[in-house]
Amino acid sequence: MIELVPLCTISVELLPSLSVGTGPAGNRSVGGIASATVTGERLNAVLAGPAAADWLVRAGAIGVIDARLTLRTDDDALIYMTYGGRLDMSDPSNGIKAYTAPVFETGDPRYAWLNTVQAVGKGTLAIGAGGAGQLEYEICEVR
Repeated sequence: MIELVPLCTISVELLPSLSVGTGPAGNRSVGGIASATVTGERLNAVLAGPAAADWLVRAGAIGVIDARLTLRTDDDALIYMTYGGRLDMSDPSNGIKAYTAPVFETGDPRYAWLNTVQAVGKGTLAIGAGGAGQLEYEICEVR
């Protein structure tokens, strides 16, 4: 039986994106991540250094997410986090729904348990004026 254990919430501020245009896979945009805050019982961190995300919009208002960022925990460990997923862009007036599958990597022994975690997340993306955005995720560990 699959069990979902709450891991953290993540708040991400996106910089305005750059549209690469429509290619063979769809309409791709690339953007930087201005800030990220991770809050949870076992994991608290902020963005450490530059990070980027891109998303591809396919036919049917389906978005494909690819994000990579480095986090610095509140006790100074570095954690590399990547996630892919899907965006449901069918009704942006109600917020764009985001579904992700984060994984983590670290060499810090205090957080070595994260190296084996497969997580799943659900959230909402809001795009503001000028193309900047705000993402809010609820992330759970799959057990």
